[in-house]
Amino acid sequence: MNFQNIPSNLRTPLFYAEFDNSQANTATATQRTLIIGQMLTNAAVNPNIPVIESSASNTAGIYGAGSMLHNQMAAYLANDIAGEIYLLPLVDGTSMVAATGTITLTTAPSETGVISLYVAGQRVQTTVLSTDTVTSMATALTAAINATIALPVTAASAAGVITLTAKNKGTHGNSIDLRLNYLGSAGGEATPDGLGITLTALTSGAGAPDMTTALANLGDRTFDFIVTPYTDTTSLDALKNFLSDSTGRWSYASQLYGHVFGAVSGTYGQLTTLGEARNDQHATLLGVYDSPTPAYVWAAAATGAVAGSLRNDPGRPLQTLTIAGVLAPPLASRFELTERNNLLYSGISTFTVADDSTVQVENLITTYQTNKFGDADDSYLQVETLFLLMFVTRFIRTQITSKFARMKLAADGTRFAPGSAIVTPNIIRAELIAQYTQLEYNGYVQDSKAFAAGLIVTKSTTNPNRVDVLWDGVLINQLRVFALLNQFRLQAAA
Repeated sequence: MNFQNIPSNLRTPLFYAEFDNSQANTATATQRTLIIGQMLTNAAVNPNIPVIESSASNTAGIYGAGSMLHNQMAAYLANDIAGEIYLLPLVDGTSMVAATGTITLTTAPSETGVISLYVAGQRVQTTVLSTDTVTSMATALTAAINATIALPVTAASAAGVITLTAKNKGTHGNSIDLRLNYLGSAGGEATPDGLGITLTALTSGAGAPDMTTALANLGDRTFDFIVTPYTDTTSLDALKNFLSDSTGRWSYASQLYGHVFGAVSGTYGQLTTLGEARNDQHATLLGVYDSPTPAYVWAAAATGAVAGSLRNDPGRPLQTLTIAGVLAPPLASRFELTERNNLLYSGISTFTVADDSTVQVENLITTYQTNKFGDADDSYLQVETLFLLMFVTRFIRTQITSKFARMKLAADGTRFAPGSAIVTPNIIRAELIAQYTQLEYNGYVQDSKAFAAGLIVTKSTTNPNRVDVLWDGVLINQLRVFALLNQFRLQAAA
């Protein structure tokens, strides 16, 4: 029997005890969320440094009300209040350009009414009278916009024209939606008769921050859920390298893992083109069309919607989970079944909308579609696969590092006293089989008999201090399709 601390040369009586926790470790990794986004230029905080946060109001106070980070945090917390959340604040780059749009008022209404304006999915209302001028209406609406501090724009009016400017510079500002009467007459929203009002969408936003320094500052802290507001090629490539299997967080040298969640706004054709241009098993892009809510808010909300489920059980399918904090596209703009199915073959994830306008996850997939030869490959298709791999690998690592941290290694067949700090390949093999049986019982893997038959554990032929293992586990699957052939009859058999 091997003691870690009690010396073998003790002669003073009587009782000595030490503790060995090598067989007691049942801990799992902390699965943090990282929200990447921009703060306002006047925020008095150092950029590119990850900071833990738990409140949308605190985020507004520190990083700026209406900033990208503020609205992302609010959307995430609308879905997940149990996660450990870090913010990675970025600043507007000097070469970036803010998106701008206009609201033009041309005539007063013929009777008193209410303007119901939606900016980035957030409603702003103001009352207008038949006696108003275009200037007075523009002034009142401008005041209402600026008073809604969570909006991602500022407003200024002159001669009946309101100019909106995105608070954060960048291409993302072009997805800040403007529309009237989202709820329609059924929701009590209608443009007053006679009112002349024209909305011009925000455009000309350009650029995205350089994330190189910010990502480097994450160090060795794990982040399993990474929210990106940026879906341009440069940003997605930076995140792909950050998580890569060869040199990034999924490499043997790092073993930190993590997965990127983003959202893309566009038509069916635009989404298909973008999805087919990506091939990364560590990134998920949700396709959105004609929603009042900006894509970067969708990314945070969707991540929050699935984070809790993936933390509790990475193998359980994510379909039907509610995505709160976003507004569904109008009925006419929602993708049909055929379109959604095709998007899922183009690396784009999908959602559905219930009759009550509740947004639900349909299928979150990765953008991985082909192997290195360009042939179709669905091995990394499902997000659940990646999170199961994270969970199972961490579980094995925890057990091995707890139980075999300071063991001597002997060849199979070596005779040694029971309780000795010695392991052989067969002892390790038995431990791995026991681990697999536990994983199977808890619903993460399957077919333990086949696993035991195929498992190979052997001493390296070139390094006497190394054990090589071929772990051939079968991950649990998800029920996604139930196909029924209803072969009915109209007459009973004789």
